[in-house]
Amino acid sequence: MHLMRLGPAGSERPVVRAGDGSLFDLSGLTGDIDGAFLAADGIARVAEALTAGSLPAFDDPADGTGLRVGPPVAQPGKVVCIGMNYRAHAAETGAPAPAEPVVFMKAPDTVVGPFDEVLIPRTSVKTDWEVELAVVIGKTARYLESPGEALGHVAGYTISNDVSEREYQLERPGGQWDKGKSCETFNPMGPWLLPAEGVDPQDLALSLWVNGELRQNSSTKDMIFSVAEIVHHLSQYLVLRPGDVINTGTPQGVALGQPEPKPYLREGDVIELEIQGLGKQKQRVGQA
Repeated sequence: MHLMRLGPAGSERPVVRAGDGSLFDLSGLTGDIDGAFLAADGIARVAEALTAGSLPAFDDPADGTGLRVGPPVAQPGKVVCIGMNYRAHAAETGAPAPAEPVVFMKAPDTVVGPFDEVLIPRTSVKTDWEVELAVVIGKTARYLESPGEALGHVAGYTISNDVSEREYQLERPGGQWDKGKSCETFNPMGPWLLPAEGVDPQDLALSLWVNGELRQNSSTKDMIFSVAEIVHHLSQYLVLRPGDVINTGTPQGVALGQPEPKPYLREGDVIELEIQGLGKQKQRVGQA
């Protein structure tokens, strides 16, 4: 089953998508798919209701236009990101493989729907794409004793496009990445949350296209630090709470790693992303 949120920004309704593609309304079960829902064993309750056949069908608009797909989790408390976590990506940027996870934060309000417009900042010349496996926390993780405990704290997985402005990130004074990571619309997420049970996060193919040209094509097998290692590591330095999101890094193929002239995003470009089992995203690039 897939958990989704459909409707206008700020007014999304919680929905579950069954294996045959049918949509069922979760409004009678929860007000939203958020940290409180995940902490209260919401995924298990949805699975039980779906099996019992007690959920009403979701009333998609009759005009055939469908509803906007929102991010599958309501605005997270925090978005924690891992940099340089694919061997081939580190190599293409000329950086050595890190000895421990490179951690930075992204403003939670960067999270938008998987088909929403991505806005290039007004002074940007180096806006870049990054397909990433996103981990959604379902149970508070604090000082975990080992990576073996970590996956039990994961609610599920989805897709993030960790859009980045490389000049802001790497060339501006200040020596930190947040300026290039927290611009508005810089984290399309979705289309759905796939519950973690039965998913091997270290064996997922992920790809990204720009204007139909394949730019990134890899597998989470190439991660330097696994999802379990990342969750364990982060829990030593901050508290991960239900609804928090971890972007686990991007593979090779970003604009930053290409020969000159680097093909950074421009207004009118179209980005498409896919991760095995997690669906597809598509965004048009606009101007802020």
